[in-house]
Amino acid sequence: MSTTLEKGKISIHTENIFPIIKKSLYTDHEIFLRELVSNGVDAIAKLNMVARTGEYSGDVTNPEIEIKIDKENQTLSITDNGIGMTADEIKKYINQVAFSSAEEFIEKYKGGDEDAIIGHFGLGFYSSFMVAKKVEIDTLSYQEGAEAVHWSCDGSPEFELSDSPRTERGTTITLTLQDEEQEYLETTRIKQLIKTYCDFMPVPIKFEEEVVNKHKAIWRESTQNVTQEDYLELYRHLYPFQEEPLLWVHLNTDYPFIVNGILYFPKLKPDVDVTQGNIKLFCNQVFVTDHCEEIIPKFLMPLRGVIDSTDIPLNVSRSSLLSNRTVRRIADYIAKKVGDRLKEIYRDEKDKYISCWQDVGTFVKFGALNDDKFKKQVEDIIIFRTTAKLNPTETTETEAKPAVEVQAEGEDVWQEVTPENSDAKNTDEQGFYYTTLKEYLERNKERHENRVYYCTEPASQATYVELHKNQGLEVLFLDSFIDTHFISFLEREYQDVKFSRVDSDLDETLIDKENQSEIVDPATNKTRSEQIKELFEKALNKPKINVKAQALKSEDSKTTPPAMVLLPEAMRRLRDMTAMLQQEKAEFPEDHVLVVNTAHPLIQNLANLSQGSIIQGSGESPSAELAKQICHHVYDLALMAQKGFDAEGMKEFVERSNQVLTQLTEKVI
Repeated sequence: MSTTLEKGKISIHTENIFPIIKKSLYTDHEIFLRELVSNGVDAIAKLNMVARTGEYSGDVTNPEIEIKIDKENQTLSITDNGIGMTADEIKKYINQVAFSSAEEFIEKYKGGDEDAIIGHFGLGFYSSFMVAKKVEIDTLSYQEGAEAVHWSCDGSPEFELSDSPRTERGTTITLTLQDEEQEYLETTRIKQLIKTYCDFMPVPIKFEEEVVNKHKAIWRESTQNVTQEDYLELYRHLYPFQEEPLLWVHLNTDYPFIVNGILYFPKLKPDVDVTQGNIKLFCNQVFVTDHCEEIIPKFLMPLRGVIDSTDIPLNVSRSSLLSNRTVRRIADYIAKKVGDRLKEIYRDEKDKYISCWQDVGTFVKFGALNDDKFKKQVEDIIIFRTTAKLNPTETTETEAKPAVEVQAEGEDVWQEVTPENSDAKNTDEQGFYYTTLKEYLERNKERHENRVYYCTEPASQATYVELHKNQGLEVLFLDSFIDTHFISFLEREYQDVKFSRVDSDLDETLIDKENQSEIVDPATNKTRSEQIKELFEKALNKPKINVKAQALKSEDSKTTPPAMVLLPEAMRRLRDMTAMLQQEKAEFPEDHVLVVNTAHPLIQNLANLSQGSIIQGSGESPSAELAKQICHHVYDLALMAQKGFDAEGMKEFVERSNQVLTQLTEKVI
């Protein structure tokens, strides 16, 4: 039977602190286990420190924390074989609430960080009262001649201190759980909490005779000691059932603050929420929170991984960050390290950089838009897919390399392949070529100085892109969801450069001027182009459409489109901006340009068909009606490249198409 050594009152600064602890101190009651296990890790770290100073010569080779549950007695216990406590230390560190021994101990034994102390919050131990109606401590100090001590408290300011039968160095904390907190007597619940909060703690944690925390905190290691498989294994553990990461950045600094971590670039999905953080915050390998938005720059929020720092100020529950100057400096450091790593990959592993660009580029562009320092870091490594075929050693050359055509395995198609290794550094896995904007401008300054042709929707704008390619005009693809905003950013950065979408207007290079010079028809006093323009204007009967009849250049006139719908750059941007401000879908404007290609055989045949029509009675001849229907059909096809039809528009298009085909077949028969 134990002998009572002392009774007294816990020294606190408010008479009713326990209800506050139970209800308000921590967001989640489950945090108690993390706090108590962290205290056990601290106790073991302290023992190692005193052993190194020679104050303790006992065995410290098998550090361990053991967790046990006793359903019959409704108790949960956490045992460590660390430094232990004397009666005086319990009075000082347990009875005086909010007095943490960690700071005092670090000050006394500072000099090495091999066993960093986790605890910075004296209230951590008292989190146990959120779930327990009674808390007991049995402890034996490492000090020679020390006597074991038992401490107990029922959640009131009253405590009892007595002797203990404990014979082994260390501490056991036993919680008699409240009736409404019986979930912490379930094996699966305890295992889940250990996995969540304690998985990377540097001390083995045993539960049911099994070491439960089996993962090494590789972010605390030197990069030389971590293999690629180590990085991937950590990612798979933290984010199961996800695609492999594209790239990662290892953070490791101890000045002017301590930050360790590994940040991964994931493969982005179209529905990614760029405002939702996925990075896990640790403090000395103890999991703190999934939400560390304050220390991660906004543009890096979709990154995944781990940040571990003792210099990030937390509130008393370790679950909420307190914003201050150090946090802002750490955020700047993280952004700089990410930028440095990307530049390193661009320089040393360009093929890898390009293969990841479709996903990584979103981060880079978003960062350039939102952070001037980061923009300066990455402005020379922002790349764009291009229609040009680039020589990897001479990026300013535009001549295509000799190509070989081979039959693709398993497919009845032929594909173009370039000579082995010729463009490996400038192409991705699909064979697309990439370039920087500066390289593009330098390469094209003779053809169109300070002008950039770009495409935002490769599928719908394919006709326009091909037209430019055929005339030797290089087109950049700005087709990610962020590029709508990024184009405006580029125009601010390159104020003397004009950016033109391929469907906004036609460069003079694309127009066949020789074909344009036509003879005036004496019967009508109009050129062929004027007649075609008038034909389409009457057939469409839409005054807001600006019809232009122009001959487009082409080696084969059949390969160019018979007509194209253009949206002038300024008009289109105004429409998009208005729709965005009004939070509406951008409607296709009635005011647009229809370019009718007078060099196309279809348009020439159409003109002949129209001229040969005869007015019959009060109506149009069949030829005139057919010409009108074909004009509508040509316009419909051109419009489809710019916008999709709604249900009514598609119905009308199908009806007109059927009418045209019917009339054409009647003529043939």
